[in-house]
Amino acid sequence: MAANLAVAQRAAVAIETALGRVYWADSLDVMREACASGSVDLIMTSPPFGLVRKKDYGNADAWDYLDWFRPFAEHFRRILKDNGSLVIDIGGAWEPGQPTRSLYHFKLLIMLCEEYGFHLAQEFYWWNPSKLPTPAEWVNIRRIRVKDAVNCVWWLSRSPWPKASNRRVLQPYSDSMQVLLRDGYKAMKRPSGHDISTKFALNNGAAIPPNIIAAANTESNTAYLRYCKHHGIAAHPARFPAELPGFFIQMLTDPGDLVLDPFAGSCVTGEVAERGARRWVCVEMMEEYVEGARARFCRPSSDGQPGQPAAPAQYRLSKPGLQALAEGGEPLSPDGGRVRPASAKRRAEQG
Repeated sequence: MAANLAVAQRAAVAIETALGRVYWADSLDVMREACASGSVDLIMTSPPFGLVRKKDYGNADAWDYLDWFRPFAEHFRRILKDNGSLVIDIGGAWEPGQPTRSLYHFKLLIMLCEEYGFHLAQEFYWWNPSKLPTPAEWVNIRRIRVKDAVNCVWWLSRSPWPKASNRRVLQPYSDSMQVLLRDGYKAMKRPSGHDISTKFALNNGAAIPPNIIAAANTESNTAYLRYCKHHGIAAHPARFPAELPGFFIQMLTDPGDLVLDPFAGSCVTGEVAERGARRWVCVEMMEEYVEGARARFCRPSSDGQPGQPAAPAQYRLSKPGLQALAEGGEPLSPDGGRVRPASAKRRAEQG
């Protein structure tokens, strides 16, 4: 690898391929000692979230999160190229003991822009269709909230003009769009005021995707989970699917560019970058997660050649039910769910 990726003194190279390395180390040490200024094209990462309840992978408290993140932000700003991007997948948190949301991840976004000079290129939302209904207290028991199934994904950049192309991530046309292309469309002004010209009906081969990425974090990880189980290794509990880094690696980098994940976990980012012929560096502090990451680099591709980063799968978003609205549904609790409901058994006993 290039000289600016030389082994840091306090970092052990645990895994190495022709294109990348996994360091078992503190990413602050690796960035300080092994990443030159302006050397990275994309930082694609999912840092430990600021959660009220502690997790095995070492998340910071929500109220201390900004101070914890500041040293990383300084290095991110330094090592990114002028046209590079910083993409952060970050989940939300609930305030202790009440059904209201923490603002820590929004405060992080504001801090990165106002204190460190990053630009918000665009906000994305990762919808995980397989996510369980949580938090149980507010969703399953008191029934006053819906399940939290979306992460915010902040796409940030050093300049207002990071290199990018949405042509890299086009998606198949919807059934309705295919009908429109087949049957034709009359140019007209819509009730919203948008003027839809004849160019709208041009067949460009595929559609520009929205800023909602729908991808379940289940099936894409089965080989990794089997490897961890076989070797008696604890799997990382907060993996994101390959489609998520794949989307941004495809849209924001070229083959040969350098991708860094400073909170690598099971090293999904490195696996996807390797398939897409990008250079990459992953850093993870916990040895067991690094050992599990070997699963991602011991399986040869079907033809032995680099492939393209994975594209997001297609899911349908649910729509509000107007029928239920007309019927009224169950009466709302006037106290907003403050009093915990009786159990089903107790309700039955009360007749």
